[in-house]
Amino acid sequence: MDNLSDTLKKLKITAVDRTEDSLEGCLDCLLQALAQNNMETSEKIQGSGILQLFASLLIPQSSCTAKVANIIAEVAKNEFMRIPCVDAGLISPLVQLLNSKDQEVLLQTGRALGNICYDSHSLQAQLINMGVIPTLVKLLGIHCQNAALTEMCLVAFGNLAELESSKEQFASTNIAEELVKLFKKQIEHDKREMIFEVLAPLAENDAIKLQLVEAGLVECLLEIVQQKVDSDKEDDIAELKTASDLMVLLLLGDESMQKLFEGGKGNVFQRVLSWIPSNNHQLQLAGALAIANFARNDGNCIHMVDNGIVEKLMDLLDRHVEDGNVTVQHAALSALRNLAIPVVNKAKMLSAGVTEAVLKFLKSEMPPVQFKLLGTLRMLIDAQAEAAEQLGKNVKLVERLVEWCEAKDHAGVMGESNRLLSALIRHSKSKDVIKTIVQSGGIKHLVTMATSEHVIMQNEALVALALIAALELGTAEKDLESAKLVQILHRLLADERSAPEIKYNSMVLICALMGSESLHKEVQDLAFLDVVSKLRSHENKSVAQQASLTEQRLTVDS
Repeated sequence: MDNLSDTLKKLKITAVDRTEDSLEGCLDCLLQALAQNNMETSEKIQGSGILQLFASLLIPQSSCTAKVANIIAEVAKNEFMRIPCVDAGLISPLVQLLNSKDQEVLLQTGRALGNICYDSHSLQAQLINMGVIPTLVKLLGIHCQNAALTEMCLVAFGNLAELESSKEQFASTNIAEELVKLFKKQIEHDKREMIFEVLAPLAENDAIKLQLVEAGLVECLLEIVQQKVDSDKEDDIAELKTASDLMVLLLLGDESMQKLFEGGKGNVFQRVLSWIPSNNHQLQLAGALAIANFARNDGNCIHMVDNGIVEKLMDLLDRHVEDGNVTVQHAALSALRNLAIPVVNKAKMLSAGVTEAVLKFLKSEMPPVQFKLLGTLRMLIDAQAEAAEQLGKNVKLVERLVEWCEAKDHAGVMGESNRLLSALIRHSKSKDVIKTIVQSGGIKHLVTMATSEHVIMQNEALVALALIAALELGTAEKDLESAKLVQILHRLLADERSAPEIKYNSMVLICALMGSESLHKEVQDLAFLDVVSKLRSHENKSVAQQASLTEQRLTVDS
């Protein structure tokens, strides 16, 4: 290592003199030493103060530039050398060198920047601000025949694409076109995997999704799926998963999704449909998720339901009832839930037997499946009185809902259970449904729901409770009392933050409760008149009118 000290001293002198031959000799010695013992050599380089000189050696016209960049790339493999490289002012001259025509200089410069900025979001953000993204995209286009340079660009894209701030810059280049072009030429699994690692984070951006679709990525992905679907090789299975996952990701953008749907006539849509009945779980999953993504507007939903998608999804669910694949169950239920949103689809889906198919999963212990099951049923019974009554009289379902209303660990399941309980009453307006819910212990949950932080849920609870009070007050009286409904209503009316519709529906409910002797007494014991009379001057007309009516009712009944 004594030789190394001599080399470093000599390098200091030659760096100043700029005698290319002796400079090159010193740089070769350093590279050799780094190859033998990188860490120790790096420490010596740091101690010698030579890094500061490197900035002046990084010039386009020198024959030594590639070697200097190579040394920087090697020392920056060590974490302790990265900040010193930044402090030595190396980033700016390295970024300038990305405009070089020399492929070796470009390769070593890219490595050096990559290693210095490795794992540092703030340094990577600095590179983005210095405009490296358009430069690197251009390089990929020019040097696509150079495997090492291509790989360097891909590694850089992979790192930079993780940063949100990069997406806009990427979107303003022709990265989509370049990557798809490159992808089409790759035969090796590893190379394709490398491109996938760049595509996945980029495809999270909606503008880039559309660019990738327009550049023909989807056709490449469909081809991979077709090639790998029957293979049991580990690499092929992994690639099939990556390709189908990426396909689903592209469908998350509204424009890219609509472009691929092509009015339901598109080749892509037809191919995705064929995945659902396949025997490959990954394809079943991707197919169901793709349908859920296509089902994001009414037009698509109506077209798909009219063309038999519901039967395909029900067949798929049927194959996963006993010890089924949870992710497939979740995806198929997501698709059905979305398809049930348009009003015209509800009756068609009900008569196709969707509720029966969905209820088979009532025994599932998996919260994601429970959540989608509840959402699907709630969408299906919206304004469908007969279906709501049928489900509301299903004791097994109602008991399960009451159980899930207590699922404190799963707020989503808890919220959806409450909302479905309320929906069963609101859409059926049936005494039998109310009796079933009272007998199963559901009343207290509806009362608690009236205090939810979400106005929409509060409202749904109050409307359901008003129907209970109007139709079956005698049956529900004790439960309403023990759930402290009257006190809660007083609180809602007195709270200035309560939304107008909450105040309105609370007063409607108060009037409905007056038919019960014990609840009437509770209303009298709490000074409701004071609170209600203040609301007569409320800025919302409906609230003010309801306050007058409620005040009259309270005065007469007292």
